[in-house]
Amino acid sequence: MEENVASVLAQVARLMRRTFDARAREIGVTRPQWQVLGLLVSHPGINQGALAEMLEVEPITAGRMIDRLQDADLVERRADPGDRRAWLLHPTPHGEDLFAQLRPFALETLELALDGLGPDERASLAAILGRIRGNLSRRTNGDAPPAAAVRG
Repeated sequence: MEENVASVLAQVARLMRRTFDARAREIGVTRPQWQVLGLLVSHPGINQGALAEMLEVEPITAGRMIDRLQDADLVERRADPGDRRAWLLHPTPHGEDLFAQLRPFALETLELALDGLGPDERASLAAILGRIRGNLSRRTNGDAPPAAAVRG
């Protein structure tokens, strides 16, 4: 019986998460912490609502994550000069250092997953997955499914 593509994708994602988590645990970091740090390194000064949206979690959940990271001196909240009720999030120097330590683990996990795939295969895989993500992103944003998907 042919494997379902969605099941294989889910299994691959789970195995990549588990592989990365094992390495990150060596230095006492969880994957959600890594994700938050990565987003803050890439988007310093983002607000909590935008961070929650990027993480696909509720703002209260993001707030709790930020609280823990702030307690660990990995993240800091700075007052938003445009809105005195809001805070802008920034990685601390310690958070940036930790992210720099974790980045090689992520790259090693990716290399392990892609072992044996040549440059053309890697590029094709990235393009195909990008298209799938785009298809699903449009669908979750309320767009109608393509006609072929309705018929098929």
